[in-house]
Amino acid sequence: MLYYLFAYLDKHFDLPGAGLFQFITFRTTLAIIVSLFISLLMGKRLIAFLHKKQVGETIRDLGLEGQSEKKGTPTMGGLIILSAIIIPTLLFAKLTNVYIILMLITTVWMGTIGFIDDYIKVFKKNKEGLAGRFKIVGQVGLGLIIGYTMFFHPSIVVKEKIPVSQLSSVKTSENTKRTASSYYVAHAQKSTKTNVPFYKNNEFDYAKLLKYFGPDYEQYAFWIFIPIVILIITAVSNGANITDGIDGLATGTSAIIGLALGVLAYVSGNIVFANYLNIMYIPNSGELVVFAGAFLGACIGFLWYNTYPAQVFMGDTGSLAIGGIIASYAIMIRKELLIPVLCGIFLVENLSVIIQVSYFKYTKRKYGEGRRVFKMSPLHHHYQKLGYSEPKIVTRFWIIGILLAVITIVTLKLR
Repeated sequence: MLYYLFAYLDKHFDLPGAGLFQFITFRTTLAIIVSLFISLLMGKRLIAFLHKKQVGETIRDLGLEGQSEKKGTPTMGGLIILSAIIIPTLLFAKLTNVYIILMLITTVWMGTIGFIDDYIKVFKKNKEGLAGRFKIVGQVGLGLIIGYTMFFHPSIVVKEKIPVSQLSSVKTSENTKRTASSYYVAHAQKSTKTNVPFYKNNEFDYAKLLKYFGPDYEQYAFWIFIPIVILIITAVSNGANITDGIDGLATGTSAIIGLALGVLAYVSGNIVFANYLNIMYIPNSGELVVFAGAFLGACIGFLWYNTYPAQVFMGDTGSLAIGGIIASYAIMIRKELLIPVLCGIFLVENLSVIIQVSYFKYTKRKYGEGRRVFKMSPLHHHYQKLGYSEPKIVTRFWIIGILLAVITIVTLKLR
């Protein structure tokens, strides 16, 4: 909202400094600062309110050191994160931007699903929370919204880079943008292409998976694109949920991922950097950097209360929303195939549970007695069983998360 106010003041009254709001970097900085203040100030008050209402976490006895001390710690702290994301985004982002609209829908949608789950656990005293099938329905519903909009919305386009050697077959105009040795054609086009590392030209087109449909296969691309979007959103949101098992792990890891996604959005929405990295230029996607700033500030601010020993847990209100945000954001900037690297912590945590459960069932069926690969899953509990302290586990996972984020960004130049 402030973007439009200052744009008006700059245009009609030539207000000094109002033009700064035209710069994404300036608005992103403000979004980080405001989200930090909101999460820090709101966190203290919300924790006191949750204590008063006795909205405490119900802890299952898993035999972990220090587990009993967590009993009664306020949960549903994800409300802090959601508020610290939504308010700065509404203040500093262009609210007519389709990417910003989709991210706000994602935040509210997944946050609502998580809130219902937490509400059932805390107030209805049902430890199971919202039935799994309803969570899946919610995740699939969001996937349909994101996938359908990405595929059919006229404003969601890309601009392809054409080598100078091929310009004879391309009609250029004064709006055609010249870069070092290539052109980004002014005519934007719909595309199901995405960036992928270690691959020639760093691009992959989902539509090519349907080549056997005949020469018009591209018109059927949504049959493969939308299911992939649904799969990614479901997998990442569940991965974030599983990772939120010890103090500060999911929050800190998400902050690192959010920073990396912000960098990727900036280079994808900037024609100069997109040319240098030889990746698709995605018009208007740079606005997502403002949202990433709000997300980063919200996570860091929440860490003030969530680091060991945690004063509040984010609950499913926060973890499901964070996972949905990361997945949707990556899809919008066409970097979703980088998720296995960037979100490697989430992936490993997910796999540890799958491996543990699958192997236990297999050995029980074959030998009559279930056996385990890990002492406990998810993986962070395995290390707790080995005697590592929570701060040590979290810090080392953060270090790994930073390395994965750096590798993710570096892969854009690898062919």
